[in-house]
Amino acid sequence: MLTVDDFNFNGKRALVRVDFNVPLDKSTFSVTDNTRIKAAVPTIKKILADGGSVVLMSHLGRPLKKLKDDGTVDTKKFTLKHTLSEVSKLLGVEVKFASDCVGAETSVLASKLQPGEVLLLENLRFHKGEEKGEEDFARQLASLGNIYVNDAFGTAHRAHASTAIIAQFFPGAKMFGYVMANEIKNAERIMQHAEKPFTAIMGGAKVSDKILIIEQLMLRCNHILIGGGMAYTFFKAMGGNIGSSLCETDKLDLAKQLLERAKQSGVQFHLPFDSVLGDKFDNDAQTSISDNMSIPDGWMGLDIGPKAVTAFSEIISKSKTILWNGPMGVFEMEKFAAGTKGIADAIVSATSKGAFSLIGGGDSTAAINKFGLADKVSYVSTGGGALLEYFEGRELPGIKMIMS
Repeated sequence: MLTVDDFNFNGKRALVRVDFNVPLDKSTFSVTDNTRIKAAVPTIKKILADGGSVVLMSHLGRPLKKLKDDGTVDTKKFTLKHTLSEVSKLLGVEVKFASDCVGAETSVLASKLQPGEVLLLENLRFHKGEEKGEEDFARQLASLGNIYVNDAFGTAHRAHASTAIIAQFFPGAKMFGYVMANEIKNAERIMQHAEKPFTAIMGGAKVSDKILIIEQLMLRCNHILIGGGMAYTFFKAMGGNIGSSLCETDKLDLAKQLLERAKQSGVQFHLPFDSVLGDKFDNDAQTSISDNMSIPDGWMGLDIGPKAVTAFSEIISKSKTILWNGPMGVFEMEKFAAGTKGIADAIVSATSKGAFSLIGGGDSTAAINKFGLADKVSYVSTGGGALLEYFEGRELPGIKMIMS
């Protein structure tokens, strides 16, 4: 696996695919979570320290899927210029900005870069060729640098022009940045070299989103803990009364099959004993606590309950490897955040005693950051869908094209 550590960038212009798809304030458009930008800083600084220059390319949102009422692209909302000041601040250099990611003007700006200078390109997804993986668009991007570095793990599962197709134009001069290298190393540690007992904590809304990863984990884990909205489909499948809780009624048979498969594989499959209920999906809701097999009509489970937190925490405390993907409830609402916070605390405690813990998936990452615990676990992934697909055993184009 070739990384930036294997190369001296002195006098080179590196074209670096980063993931600056960060959340913005809806009114000021300022960056509200700079985690992904901070993650890319070491790669960029390494190139600059070698005496190279850097051209940064990224996407922000899906502008071509969210056109304005008149059918045009909302450049005000989706411009990467919103990230410029944050990137400059974190790098400690004044980053230049190109008003397009391709074209004559952009080519001139890139060609004039001096060692130690950085140019940020405009949103790649303003062009259809990016998501379509068009070779001609990739060729235009490739002309902006003489070394290609992919450091955008969050998009590694997409065969887009800037994440996969572009690599063919850099034979012998393509490599991973630190983000990509660390993501791969830590994901492989989980899936190939996990020390036992290995516990996976799976949350989120839908069973259907996690089928493949649960099946893969059954081959590797000692314990699988289930929380979040997906748990209620299992309880319904077991004949429980789940009130108004979220349920995928078309996945009840699948839930039964997964429970049976867990028994056959020898993995211990744990569902939460109780839930914190709300009489509506709102932080102002009335709350109650109930056994998950007998939730009253008109009430919905919005967080795992105190007995579940205690039971899950005990399992986590005895684990040597921990994977957490998906929150235990609607942690964005204060009344329904205790379960997710309790699990986060248990993971931190286990990590402090020597366990290896990986937090992966957008909502899990958001939760661990919200609780201020990101620096107290072993690794926090920046990849959401990419990490899931990697754990599901799929081939990721952004990785394949660098390795080939």
